[in-house]
Amino acid sequence: MPMQPTFVQLLSKGADIAMLSFVISSMLALGSSLTIAQIIEPLRNVRLILLALLANFVAMPAVAFALGTVLRLDEQFAIGLLVLGCTAGAPFLPKLAERAKGHVAFAVGVMVLLMVVTVGYLPIVLPMLLHGVSVDPLKIARSLVLLMLLPLAAALLLNARRSDIAARVKPVLSQISSISLILLLVLITAANFSKVVQLFGSRAILAGLLFIALGFAIGWLAGGPGGDTRRVMALGTAQRNIAAALVVAGESFEDPKVVVMVTVVAIASLVTLMPLSSALVDRELEHSS
Repeated sequence: MPMQPTFVQLLSKGADIAMLSFVISSMLALGSSLTIAQIIEPLRNVRLILLALLANFVAMPAVAFALGTVLRLDEQFAIGLLVLGCTAGAPFLPKLAERAKGHVAFAVGVMVLLMVVTVGYLPIVLPMLLHGVSVDPLKIARSLVLLMLLPLAAALLLNARRSDIAARVKPVLSQISSISLILLLVLITAANFSKVVQLFGSRAILAGLLFIALGFAIGWLAGGPGGDTRRVMALGTAQRNIAAALVVAGESFEDPKVVVMVTVVAIASLVTLMPLSSALVDRELEHSS
């Protein structure tokens, strides 16, 4: 007789569906409101792009390694944090940028750039940092291309060919994206509540929160003088590519603690960065009034 799925398994499956719904609908919504020229234009700022690459692929792995060492984390938790440090290009970035009144086209361009670099960067760098570890770039690339790049490209094409249809579907897609994100937050927290509780007393939660805070600070400093790009860089550096990190953690490591660490930081980053993105707008309004 086949075993019936447990309540936690059902919650996890629901979280997976909510994640798929959020990522695909948000990519479609973004593509239906932007053009390729709008996305490419801010990427011509070479200095800003170099700083984004340095912040995400040099500074953040260094922060993860330093936190693991200074806080004397369990080795598997430290590995999970390092995997997060090496994975950039979060699918949540455009949504966070939208909430923070940041430069959304820049957020989309940076997200795509960081995703592409992550696919090539991880298989080279992670084995150098963790001896004996192998990373399959095809598995990472497949999920990113199918779930993010293809929907974005399809919506950009629709906007270029039939902007009237794109304008009509954009509000619906945005609403689906927002509802999916709320469901994702609730379901992923509920499904992993026991895992979070297990980490109390291990300094892993503290390490995760410091990792997010330092990522935000590094991105803020690297974001240049423009407030809209600075907010994008801060949020984009703090929010890691959880999808890519989970693929690597699940496929390359036998100890479940690595996946647990990635999951806990994923929850912490969503819970902290979503309200923070709104707070940035309030702060900007206060300074301008």
